[in-house]
This record gives sequence, structure tokens and C-alpha cells, in this order.
Amino acid sequence: SLMTIPEYLSNRFRDKHNILITISAIVIVIFFVVYSASAFASGGKLFASITKMDYHQALIVGAVVILIYTFLGGFLAVCTTDFVQGMMMLVGVLAVPILVVIVLGTGNIVPNLVNSGLNVDAKDYLNIFMQDGKPISGISIASQLAWGLGYCGMPHILVRFMAVRDEKELAKSKKVAIVWVLISLVLACVIGVLGRAYLYPMVLSNEGAQYENVYIEMIKKLFMTDYTLPFIGGLLLCGILAAIMSTADSQLLVSSSAVANDLFKGVFFKKLKDKQVLFIARATVFVVAIIAIVIAWNPNSSIMNLVSDAWAGLGSAFGPIVVMSLFWRRTNLPGAIAGMVTGGLTVIIWDYIPLVGGQTLGTYTGLYSLAVGFLFSLVMIVIVSLVTKAPSKEI
Repeated sequence: SLMTIPEYLSNRFRDKHNILITISAIVIVIFFVVYSASAFASGGKLFASITKMDYHQALIVGAVVILIYTFLGGFLAVCTTDFVQGMMMLVGVLAVPILVVIVLGTGNIVPNLVNSGLNVDAKDYLNIFMQDGKPISGISIASQLAWGLGYCGMPHILVRFMAVRDEKELAKSKKVAIVWVLISLVLACVIGVLGRAYLYPMVLSNEGAQYENVYIEMIKKLFMTDYTLPFIGGLLLCGILAAIMSTADSQLLVSSSAVANDLFKGVFFKKLKDKQVLFIARATVFVVAIIAIVIAWNPNSSIMNLVSDAWAGLGSAFGPIVVMSLFWRRTNLPGAIAGMVTGGLTVIIWDYIPLVGGQTLGTYTGLYSLAVGFLFSLVMIVIVSLVTKAPSKEI
């Protein structure tokens, strides 16, 4: 059977009292609710922007589509459709910037940027080592690099690697994953810059995180205004929906397996039948979706902020212990428990609790909570493992 991250950790540290499974399930549900909210907010913005529907109606339509889709197929269906959706996204993020440069002409990019009311020099705006007209700070560099640590602890991403048919395939998976991340993240930045130049005189405001609609607006202008090719425009907009759905279904399925398999069957009621587990899993998907809709209800909620909070929480709770469980034999159960709790709590305190004159530590220092959470968790794993009994030979 396919193992989940909580099952892996429980097995790795011979956790007879299911402490790790319980902590894992709680962490997964808390942060995946926030993560799912980001997907629902994206769907809401997409439908609202295309159909001129009210954001709240659009949010509910998007959530219903994602829920039906998740109920229809299990893990395997998700992997297959993810491949197709990934291809659609790839075509979309490659095609739109190239077409925009052709339509706009390279000579108009910088003048349009200058006219669009940048608060810095165009040269500085295009320089990745400048931020707000000043050389980028060490804190900012550390925060940006810390995003990479999140991959070590993302249950819905790690499960894909664990599901690989054969260990030899992993070398291939690694290359595919790194190439995909490079292409998609670089092009996301390119789309942001080109979008500002191409959409001018329309400049998307910060209100309601309008600027997050830049890609949608580019597709609409390119295929509905400059060229009348609504079918192609529609396919590219489907690419955005594909990105939303492929992420949301993984998160909902991981949350449901954490509650149904890990908590209910693994900890509370060992004798549950498969049908009952399936019912609990479906109920979990539904409850997570409802809470996610409530979080995403505010039309001003920024998709980026929701993603970054969830990414930090999961990355800090799971990342360090996954790395240490693979690379440091002295890691033991108390160390694992201490590390996971520390990582998850650090992010919650750093991002949500106003400790400095009404500001959170995250806002006050400008440092991304994942950098802090990951470090604290790592330190706690090492200290607690060393002061408690060494694991047995077998472990």
C-alpha cells in the first residue's frame, strides 16, 4: 500500500503510541486548510475575472468544481490528470510571454514600464539584485532562498516520489522536477514584468491583490482583444484552472488520508472497516473545503500570502525531520516529536501572533517564517535526540 508521510515517520521511529501520527495529522489539517483556501481563492478570482460573476459566487462555483473532481478520482486518477494538466500549464507559461513579446515589440517593453508609474528606475525594476531602488538586503535573500527548504517537507509532493514504481526512476523524477520548477518559476517572474508592460495603460492595483490577475488579463487581452482567438484563450485559461485543481485535489486527498487513515484508523478506532474509512475521508474533504471557503471569503485575501503561510508551516514541521530521518542515524523519537512541534508552532507564532507593537515578528523583521521554523526545528531535533536515549541498533 502507498505510505503517507505520517506513516513513514511512525514506522521509521517505531512509534508505538502513535504520537507522531497524531501530530502529523494535526499539522497537515491546519496548514492544508490554509493551502486549500489559496486554491479556492485562485479559482474564485479566475471565474470572477472571466464571467464577471461576483467574487463570492465565483468562489463557491470554483470550490464545487474542485470538490466534484476530487470525489470522482482517487490518487491514481490525480497523478494521471496532473500530468495532462502540467503539460497545459507548461504550454501556457511558455506561449503567453513569447506571444506578448512578439505583439508588443521588444522596443516598447522598457518605455511602457517607465510610463506605467514604477516607483523605481526601470533599470532597477529589471535587476533581480535591487529591491525598491536599493540593493537587495541579506534578510530578503535569506527569505527567498528559504522557500527551497519547503520542498523537503511537502506531504503532497513527497507522496509522488514515494509512489514511484522503481528506485531507478527517481533519478529521472529528480531531473523532471528541477527542470519544471526552473521553467515555471522563471517564467512566472517574466510574466509579471511583461504583463505590466503589455497591459499598460491598465495597471493592476494592490487592492484585493488585483495584480495576481495579471496572467488572466494578459490572456484576455491577447486572445479576446488583439487577436480574436477565443478558443486558444480558453485553453490557456483552462491551464490556470488545471494548476489550481491539480494542487487543490492533492491537498484535499492528503488531508483526508491524514484524518481517516492516520488518525481515525491508526490511532482512535483500529477496527474500522474500509467503507467507514472512506466515509470519514469524504467527510474530511468536505469539512476542509468549507473552512477553506471561509478563509478565502475575503475578496482581498492574497493568494501569495495564503500559499506562503501554508508552505512555511508544512516545510518547518516536516522538512527537518524528513531530512534528519534519512541522513542522521542518531535521530530518535523524542527528537522527532520536539522538532515537528517546534517547527509548526514557530510558524504560527511568527506569522499570526502580534508580539512587537501590534506587528507579527514576520512583518517586523521581514524574515520569512520558514527560515526560522526550519532552523529551530533542526536545532531541537539535534538537542533533544542527543540528551535522550539513543535509538536501538535496529532503528
